[in-house]
Amino acid sequence: METNKKWYVIHTYSGYENKVMANLERKVKSMGMEDMVSRILVPMEDEVDMKDGQKRTVKRKVFPGYVLVEMEVNDRSWYVVRNTPGVTGFVGSATKPIPLEPDEVKRILKSQGMDNESRPHISVEVGEQVRITSGPFENFIAVITEINEEKGTLKGLIDMFGRETSVEVDYSQIEKSLE
Repeated sequence: METNKKWYVIHTYSGYENKVMANLERKVKSMGMEDMVSRILVPMEDEVDMKDGQKRTVKRKVFPGYVLVEMEVNDRSWYVVRNTPGVTGFVGSATKPIPLEPDEVKRILKSQGMDNESRPHISVEVGEQVRITSGPFENFIAVITEINEEKGTLKGLIDMFGRETSVEVDYSQIEKSLE
């Protein structure tokens, strides 16, 4: 049912991004619209700040004045978002919001550690051998020791410099070994 959902950008009063996100999440829940509005995001990044000679890492908004929303646009969902306090409108034309391009979304989500691309599901088991197809360990054969479905990675042992070395690789970097 995810088919009609796209990511849109909402313009907010500057400094109200988190408040808008909280209000919208509350509104969507109270109106039972979770199926229409799935995710709301205020992209943040770490910035190193110098204050009184001390380095501090602070979170900074990547797009001040904007909130990203993954939603299915229809009259009801548009109205709910548009009438959330702090929202000044959608980015796009007044009546028809313009969705973000898929590659823009992928880049933003990846920067937030939220890759939403469906991970390749791979049917391998601990103890099985796989061939690493890319990266620094390309063409090595690894014996799987751990599988992390959530991250889409696995750990395995490779034979390097005459001894076993543990490596972590992404699902996309392996193929089943034909041995």
